[in-house]
Amino acid sequence: MADDLEDEVAAMNISERVLKPEDEEDGKNVTAGGGEDGGGGGVLAFFKEIGDSIESAFSWGKPEANVSDFHLPSITLKQAEVIISVLITNPNPVPIPLLEIVYSMESEGRHLCSGDIPDAGTVHAHGSEIIKIPILLIYKDIVETFEEIKPGHVIPYLLKVSLVADVPVFGKVTLPLTNQGNIPIPQYPDVDLEKVVWDHLSLEETAATLHFSIKNQNHFEIGLKNLDYNLSLADMPICEASLEQSTTMDAHGAGLFQLPISFRPMDFGEALWDIVCGRGTAYIMTGKIQVETPFGLMHLPFHKSSETKLKKQSDNDDILALELEVNMARFGSLALPECF
Repeated sequence: MADDLEDEVAAMNISERVLKPEDEEDGKNVTAGGGEDGGGGGVLAFFKEIGDSIESAFSWGKPEANVSDFHLPSITLKQAEVIISVLITNPNPVPIPLLEIVYSMESEGRHLCSGDIPDAGTVHAHGSEIIKIPILLIYKDIVETFEEIKPGHVIPYLLKVSLVADVPVFGKVTLPLTNQGNIPIPQYPDVDLEKVVWDHLSLEETAATLHFSIKNQNHFEIGLKNLDYNLSLADMPICEASLEQSTTMDAHGAGLFQLPISFRPMDFGEALWDIVCGRGTAYIMTGKIQVETPFGLMHLPFHKSSETKLKKQSDNDDILALELEVNMARFGSLALPECF
C-alpha cells in the first residue's frame, strides 16, 4: 500500500515538471513556479520592471501654477489694459483641459473688476504652458464709484485668480493664485503757454518762440519723450509740430520748454494785429505727450485754453517795426498798427 502511494506521488511530480529540450541543453532547472533554479526570480523581475515602467508612465499628480508676469501694455486716461501671465505645469501623462479661469481685482477691499474665461485651453502632457489673462480696468467706473480714488493717484491692488482644471483620477481641481502690487490712475498733464516772443516779423514769414510749461499732476515720476501739439491764437490755427526732448519730471513737478514756430501773417488778415501788438490773446493748445513711467509707456492727451502774453524782443523793437512797415508798404493796403 505504501509502495503504491510513493509511485503515485512520483508520477505527479513528473507530470508537473515540464522540461523543454533547450532547457535541458542550457542546464536550467525550471519548476512549476516558472523560475530558474526553483526561485521564479527571472519572471518576477521581468514583470516588476514592466509594472514600474507602467507606473512611471501613468503616475498622476495635481498641476502647479504661479503668476509669472503682470504687464500693462497700454495705459490711457480712460483705461488700463492688464495682461496676467500664469505658468501652469502638468505632471500627468495626458493633457488636462482648463475648464475655467475666474479672476477679481480689488484695492484695500474695494472691488475694481472681475470676470471669467471659459474653456481657457489645454496643458500638454508632461509639459508647461503660459496662459495669458487679459483684464480691462475702466478708470471712469473706479473714480465714480470710490470718491477717495482720484486721477493721478497710485493705488494698491490684490489680484485673485482661480484656475479650474479637469485632472484624471482627481477630477475637477481648483488652483488658487494671488498677486499684488500698485497700479496708477493717470491724470492728464497741465500745459500752460506762458508767452509768445516774436523773433522775426514779416508779412511773408514771421518767426516766434513759444514759452510754455508742463506740470506733472501725477503721484509718480514721468519722463517726457515726445510732445505733439496744435496751437491756435485768437481762434486762428497757427502751427502744429512735434518736440522730441528727454526730460524727467518728479511727482507734481514741472518743466519749462521753448518751441520755435513760424507762419505767414498774410494768411490771417486784420486779425493779425491783435497778435502782433501784444494784446492779451486767447489761445488753444491741444496735443499729447509720450512719457515713460514706472508702470510703462503712456500717451497722455492734453487740452488747454486760456490767454497768453505776446511780446516782441525789446532790443529789436525798432528793427521789427521798420521791417514790418516796409513789408506792409509793399502790399499798399495795410496800415501799420498803433502798437508800433
